[in-house]
Amino acid sequence: VQPVIRFKTPIDGAVVIDDMVKGRVVVSNGELDDLIIARSDGTPTYNFCVVVDDWDMNITHVIRGDDHLNNTPRQINILKALNAPLPQYAHVSMILGHDGERLSKRHGAVSVMQYQEDGYLPEALLNYLARLGWAHGDEEVFGLDQFVEWFDLDAISKSPAKFNPEKLLWLNQQYLKKTDSKRLSELVLPFLETDCCDPETVPRMEDVINLLKERANTVEELADAAVYFYRPLTPSPELMAEHLTPEIIPVIREFQEKLGQVEWNKQSINSLMKSVVAEHGLKFPKLAMPLRLLVTGEKQTPSVDAVLELIGREETLKRISAHMKSFA
Repeated sequence: VQPVIRFKTPIDGAVVIDDMVKGRVVVSNGELDDLIIARSDGTPTYNFCVVVDDWDMNITHVIRGDDHLNNTPRQINILKALNAPLPQYAHVSMILGHDGERLSKRHGAVSVMQYQEDGYLPEALLNYLARLGWAHGDEEVFGLDQFVEWFDLDAISKSPAKFNPEKLLWLNQQYLKKTDSKRLSELVLPFLETDCCDPETVPRMEDVINLLKERANTVEELADAAVYFYRPLTPSPELMAEHLTPEIIPVIREFQEKLGQVEWNKQSINSLMKSVVAEHGLKFPKLAMPLRLLVTGEKQTPSVDAVLELIGREETLKRISAHMKSFA
């Protein structure tokens, strides 16, 4: 049997670690074993490799999770035995799930690429990760340059941070709101193509994004909300029955007829809607909701006048007519 090679740990004394996050940590050498630094096949072990690698690369600061803290006194003893300079250590607390348990997939611990596929912006994800276990006052939303300027190891919390998917979603929404619509259009495009839409047709994608981005949490949500601008969706029979009542059918027909004559902008469309409901003694939503269903297939959208303006006169009238045939 080939022997292993062990490091002879000092019997007396203690290893003192002035950790930049945890503070002073003292470990008695009597608590440490003579660790293996080379296996029987001659391959070096982790604790020996990292010491040699850090020394060779002139590493000045070792910043890592506090699950490695128990390795540090062993590595310091090896460094001292080699007469190598000691780096500064900073052991950062682990990230936990919202329930205080070790982070796992059920808490949202997935790959970075998965977040991209789910429609998260990289700058939002970076911002959120930066705030896990570190803070600059009450600042929540900040860019990379600001983070670099503010960051200080002294501000890292000693307590474990908790991963909160809802907070990440909120932060992503803040970034979506202020992101240039041209860039968002490019990010939305692959999602829309998957939904069998042709974004090259009218309306202009940037105009659609401008209208929708205040309401969306992710790029994927933004794309889902944009589908009805590029192809008609079928509203549920339950919603149709609820909102397209015998009372409202003639009102919609009158509006449909007059809609073909007005100037095509949201102000004129809105004025026409108000005029028609006033004539019939109805409240605005009585017309707005069935119109929304007929044209978009959805129960919730931005204001109907703005939606119709972007979809266009011809397509709007076509969609209304297609559904109204069943009420002949």
